[in-house]
Amino acid sequence: MKQLRDYIHEIPDFPAPGILFRDITGILDSGAGFSLCCDDLAYALRGIDFDLVAGIESRGFIFGAPLSEHFRKPFVPVRKKGKLPRKTVSATYKLEYGEATIEIHEDAVKPGQRVVLVDDLLATGGTMAAACSLVERLGGVVAKILFVVELEGFNARATTLAGRPVHTLLSYPGK
Repeated sequence: MKQLRDYIHEIPDFPAPGILFRDITGILDSGAGFSLCCDDLAYALRGIDFDLVAGIESRGFIFGAPLSEHFRKPFVPVRKKGKLPRKTVSATYKLEYGEATIEIHEDAVKPGQRVVLVDDLLATGGTMAAACSLVERLGGVVAKILFVVELEGFNARATTLAGRPVHTLLSYPGK
């Protein structure tokens, strides 16, 4: 029986020499792999009280939407700046060489609502920290943060996301 890790492809020297890239598209191009991943994410939410699921553009949509459907909870897209049509709140965060901004609709999270945030990869944690800040600015509570893959070498759990309820399905040493 295949494990989720079996669906991750390791690509050496991508996108630059010396980097071992963990490619999650092996999960996506297999019905069995995608189903296993979604089941594992849903299992990680056992016993968690929450009101909605928020996914970060774009792969957080891929994994968050099935969770939303599975639990019959609303789905909130966390998008890059300028992509949402209604009034938004935004958060800007640092990148290696610059900064980026994400947004959600200002009415997406009501005060007191408990939110599960989902993305594919935890590296530095900057995008997820910004998404958490958006939820909290609207009065929501971060109930759980889910990732498919974590790159432990960035130490995001102890720095950027310290004290947050983070769960990852797969962890790899290094960056």
